[in-house]
Amino acid sequence: MTRAHLRSIDELGQAGVLELLELTDHMAEINRRPIPKVPALRGKTVVSLFYEDSTRTRLSFETAAKRLSADTMTFSVGTSSVKKGESLRDTVETIEAMGIDAVVVRHASSGVPWQVAGWVDASVVNAGDGWHEHPTQGLLDAYTIRTEHPKAREQAGTRQPLAGLRVGIVGDIKHSRVARSDVAAFRMLGAEVVLVAPPTLLPPSLEGWGVEVSHSLDEVVGMLDVVYLLRMQLERMQEALVPSLREYATIYGMDGPRAARLPDGAIVMHPGPMNRGVEIAPEVADLPNAVITTQVANGVSVRMAVLWRLLGSGVPLGQLGEA
Repeated sequence: MTRAHLRSIDELGQAGVLELLELTDHMAEINRRPIPKVPALRGKTVVSLFYEDSTRTRLSFETAAKRLSADTMTFSVGTSSVKKGESLRDTVETIEAMGIDAVVVRHASSGVPWQVAGWVDASVVNAGDGWHEHPTQGLLDAYTIRTEHPKAREQAGTRQPLAGLRVGIVGDIKHSRVARSDVAAFRMLGAEVVLVAPPTLLPPSLEGWGVEVSHSLDEVVGMLDVVYLLRMQLERMQEALVPSLREYATIYGMDGPRAARLPDGAIVMHPGPMNRGVEIAPEVADLPNAVITTQVANGVSVRMAVLWRLLGSGVPLGQLGEA
C-alpha cells in the first residue's frame, strides 16, 4: 500500500491545505468537548523521532495522537543508540520493525523526511528539517489567521480565505523553516507577504518566493493585518549577523507604540518560544490581539487533522463518537 506523507506545504497544494483547514474545524470542536478524545486512530501507532530538541512540537503531536486514541512512541536521541554510532537509516528501520503507522521526524538536515519516506512503509510527517520546512507550523498559523482575523473569518469558506490580508514576517528569515512554510501557505491562501529583516538575516536569493522585502518595521507596521515575529536565536549574535540584541529590539522588536499603529483587527503572532524584550515586548505579548497561546491550541487540532488524514480509518468525521 502506498502511504501518504506530509513533508512540505507545496506537496499538499492549495486543495490539500484547504481540506486540512476544514478538517481542523472538526478537530477543534472535539478539543472543546469535556472529554476531548475519539477512537478514530485506535490500533494505530505514531512514533516521534526527534533529532533536535523541541518540547512544544513533540508534545503537540503526541497530544494530537492520543486524542485520536493512537498509541505513541517517543524516540530520545540523548538516550538512544545514536550515541553509539547507529545511523539514521538503521534507527528508522529498527523502529519500523516494531510495527508503526506514522513517523513524526525532526532533524537538523534538510531533506531527511524524504529520505525516511524511502526507507519505511509508514507515513512520514515533517516536524522540521533544517532550514527547509515546518509544514504543520505553516498550517496552524494559516488556520489561526483564518479563525482570528475578522476579514479572514468572513472569507473562511472561500478558496482564498486570506485574500486581501497583508502579513509581515519579521526577523531571522534566512535560518527559519517556519518562515518558508508560512510564506508558502499564506500566499497559497491569497495573502500578500512582506519579509521584514536586516539584509544579514535574509536568504541570499528570494527568487520564487513572491514576497516584498522591507528593512524597517516602522515603515510597514501601519499597513500590516498580521505581524508574525520570529524568535531571535541567540547563536546569531555569535555569528555577528546583528550588532546587538538591544539594537535588533529597537529596530525590529514589536513594542507598545508599534502595536498601537496596527490597523483595526490586526493580530500579533509568534511560533514560540518567545524572547520577551527582544522580538516582542512583554506588554505586547499580553495584549488581547496577541494570539500566541491560540496558536499553541490550534497546533493540536491541526496535527490531529494531519494524522487523521494520513491514517484515518475511513469513519466520516460527523460520526466520530466519544472514546
